[in-house]
Formats: sequence, structure tokens, C-alpha cells
Amino acid sequence: MYALKNKVQLIGNLGNAPEVKTTESGKKLARFSVATNESYRNAKGEKVTETTWHNLVAWGKVAELAEKYLTKGKEVAIEGKLINNSYTDKDGNKKYSTEVQVTEILMLGSKAEISA
Repeated sequence: MYALKNKVQLIGNLGNAPEVKTTESGKKLARFSVATNESYRNAKGEKVTETTWHNLVAWGKVAELAEKYLTKGKEVAIEGKLINNSYTDKDGNKKYSTEVQVTEILMLGSKAEISA
């Protein structure tokens, strides 16, 4: 069970093409978001679909592959781990964010699998 302590798996659609940067050390960083949908029936029996957006970050080879193959609207399955960040905004308020650090990407609707 040790391997399952911090593991995230999502299937969804990309909101935009990845935003890719290269760090001073030459390592690639890709940021992108994925929307997941969940459907259920409310008390009136009406079908309701809720969309949740997830912020993702990929480093190194995974970032390079994301840059090369991922485009807006593409359906993907991702695996990674949750990363919690905190920072102080310009007004001095402490802010928190959570993102998924991607370790593996599987492009759906295609035979191409991307993993690092």
C-alpha cells in the first residue's frame, strides 16, 4: 500500500495546449489543465453534469512529450501525485494551491502512449 499514499489518476480533456518553459538549468516545465466531468441525477431525477478543473505540472521528459503531443480538447489519462503550494500575494495574504505533478500521460483515442 505504500505506493498508493499519494497517487492521482484522472481522465479528462485539456483546456488549452500546455504552457512550456525551460528553467535556467535547461529542464522543461509544462503547465496545463484538465477538465473532468461527473454526472448524476438530482432529487428531481434530472441529469446533472459537474465539471472540475485540475491544474497539472510536468517536468523533464514528460513536459517535452506534453509539449509535442497535447493540444486543446485532447482526451488524456494522467497519473501523478498531489503537490501543495503556498505563497504570499501582493497584499500580504497567504494563498494555497494544489496541483498534480504528472508522471505519466496516456493519450486516449490514439494508440500513442506517453510515459517517462
